[in-house]
Amino acid sequence: MASRGGASTLVALCLLLQLSLPQLGAGEPLVPALFVFGDSTVDVGNNNYLTNCTTNCTANYPRYGVDYRDSAPTGRFSNGYNLADQLAQLLGFDESPPPLLSMPEESIVPQMMSTGINFASGGSGLLDGTGKDLCHEWVPMSQQVGNFSSLAKSGNQTMADLVSKSLFFINVGSNDMFEYVDARYVGAQKGPNVNDTEFLQFLISSYSNSLKDLYSAGARKFSVVTPSLVGCCPSQRLIANKTKDFDRYKCLAPGNNLSSQFYPMIDSMLQDLSQQLPGMNYSLGDSISMAEWVLNSTHNPASSVGFTTLDTACCGAGDFGAERACNLSVPLCQNRTSHLFWDKFHPTEAASNITATALFGGTRKFVHPINVQELVTHP
Repeated sequence: MASRGGASTLVALCLLLQLSLPQLGAGEPLVPALFVFGDSTVDVGNNNYLTNCTTNCTANYPRYGVDYRDSAPTGRFSNGYNLADQLAQLLGFDESPPPLLSMPEESIVPQMMSTGINFASGGSGLLDGTGKDLCHEWVPMSQQVGNFSSLAKSGNQTMADLVSKSLFFINVGSNDMFEYVDARYVGAQKGPNVNDTEFLQFLISSYSNSLKDLYSAGARKFSVVTPSLVGCCPSQRLIANKTKDFDRYKCLAPGNNLSSQFYPMIDSMLQDLSQQLPGMNYSLGDSISMAEWVLNSTHNPASSVGFTTLDTACCGAGDFGAERACNLSVPLCQNRTSHLFWDKFHPTEAASNITATALFGGTRKFVHPINVQELVTHP
């Protein structure tokens, strides 16, 4: 097993961006609990417990988890810790809180009062139909929010106080874009016949409703991550290479165009909501800028944070490592810290490490109006 270089990558990033490296394990966590919502980038095993979920939307088999404790696959779509784990660690927890579906009913509320719950589900999106064809069974974002709301509203004043002081971490939207863009290349019609702007407006409306529902259930502190340059995933680079529909990064142009248009829309939505909802505070992570920072070798050589392979999956086969799924039948790169992507859709532990560090303590170049460290210490 290759040595894990997450710590050295994090230190390099802090030096380059002049971030403060938090002293982990030095005391109590910075928030009472962490609640996680979204897709496979932050799912820590909820889909393992869905009876009819396809292997496309589960990660509870090798080689997933090769760099996790005891090389155990847990349902994380990563070689090790994912983004939810790493942000949790920066907040002072050991890792992400456990998946909701892993817990016996009688233990859910005590766990919620302890360190929080992870509601995320691989394959999910902002639209309820996203993930249906790929996963067969999954937990859409609206249902994740509904599950939390039901729990929170059944609690007492102690739970209400805890919820208001806790962090709500959300990473969702990429799967909606994957399905929307992929449809034009396979000739399938998914959802309403709309243009890009109308499609993104549907996403924003759904996102806004989810945030309002969480607020109504007591949430006040939100860390939101925008979809990154989805066209740069190995799966999308494969399409770009075949169709020649690529941008300056040799990524799939329509996907990256959607991501770039969506960021300012989320920014505007959050500004509006924070003015409408008393006591709401948020931190918005700009994944577009983070990705460009890594990809733009002119201003930031990728090797400065350890990456030498930016376009090909560590675990996969064929062009860009994207023609065969990650499992024991395909090659595995020996140095996982040198790869930006773990499989054809998901980042490596090292890449997630960079995102988590920028979210937690980054400058306004990557996160605004405040970073997560500032958000959680806000009264």
